[in-house]
Amino acid sequence: MHDGLPNEVSRWQHVEATAREMFRRYAFNEVRLPVLEPTALFVRSVGEATDIVSKEMYHFVDQGDEHVCLRPEGTAGAVRAYLQAGLTRSGGQRWFYIGPMFRRERPQKGRLRQFQQIGAECFGRADCQTDAEVLAMSWQLVQALGLQQLRLEINSLGCPACRPAYRQHLLNYLAQRRHTLCDTCITRIDSNPMRVLDCKEADCQQQLQDAPEMVNHLCQACDEHFNGVQQGLQTLDIPFVVNPRIVRGLDYYNRTAFEIITDQLGAQGTVLAGGRYDGLVESLGGPATPAIGFAAGLERLALLLPEMQAKSPDVCVIASGDAAVLQASMRHADALRQQGIATIHAGGGGMKRQFKIANREAVAYCLILGTDELTAEQVQLKDMNTGEQWALPLSEAIKRIHGN
Repeated sequence: MHDGLPNEVSRWQHVEATAREMFRRYAFNEVRLPVLEPTALFVRSVGEATDIVSKEMYHFVDQGDEHVCLRPEGTAGAVRAYLQAGLTRSGGQRWFYIGPMFRRERPQKGRLRQFQQIGAECFGRADCQTDAEVLAMSWQLVQALGLQQLRLEINSLGCPACRPAYRQHLLNYLAQRRHTLCDTCITRIDSNPMRVLDCKEADCQQQLQDAPEMVNHLCQACDEHFNGVQQGLQTLDIPFVVNPRIVRGLDYYNRTAFEIITDQLGAQGTVLAGGRYDGLVESLGGPATPAIGFAAGLERLALLLPEMQAKSPDVCVIASGDAAVLQASMRHADALRQQGIATIHAGGGGMKRQFKIANREAVAYCLILGTDELTAEQVQLKDMNTGEQWALPLSEAIKRIHGN
């Protein structure tokens, strides 16, 4: 876990503002969900055997003997809120959220134990056009940020009708190569064989080159849906590639799965990932409800942005004179702030020291008040870029600062 200091937070704020504008265009509304959730929510939704729950989740028993945890991801909490609010009969819901998630995993570049995430969830729509629009929104978000060297990869995970036959076909294939695979893959063969295809070990990938892929074993309905998603992306001029090795570790995911990938962050190359999860609402006690969503790591997106400096103040107020001048300068600083001008006060005292403060803060203007200015009901306004200086009433100085 690390601190977000001003320059880094400037990049986060840029990402957040860009995301909020993109969500507004697609009519997604913000929700703010608790950081603390019942542990059982993630055991039921994510799965007790997953690394997230068994190894990474911060969970504990509180003073009231309640089993609670710091949320490791956002979708389960969004579904819980959707159900608790009784919105299953309220038509489609389009939500987004921005906030911290927590996983106790090995920290590295782009992977933190407390990380900021931007997520979007769309409930109540099963059509392929909705999938295409959600994928388009995610792609347009990274484009709006000006990020380069990214690619959108998509796949279909099938559905409960076609996946069992494919699963058995894959198990038969893996059984013949079990002795050549890594220990993690051997464990996954028994728990979730599709995850074997996602192994990052080069030796395993060599053994799996001709493994059967779900995209070639889809039922007619899933095949038509996947073709519809691709046609929708083509209609919207969104570039993509089909990657049959994109998988998800949980059974409630179905049909469309997608990732936006970069080669600029080493092993942590996925900056945004999502998919359709039509089975999750029902698995948490609600009615069968189609849903699709995605999440993006804010820190990973920010790492791809150029360095940004925290915004400098607009004005530094400098006071030269007695207590009356100092008090008047404090009132002037307050008047500037009331007009929306970011202002610091140099604190009075020696002029050299005060100008040093102004230079260190990289302000655009200095507003200087001395005994003569106080008597004349004026101020000296100095443009710190050009060196020009004017004697003006405070009201006129404010207009000049605003560029009027």
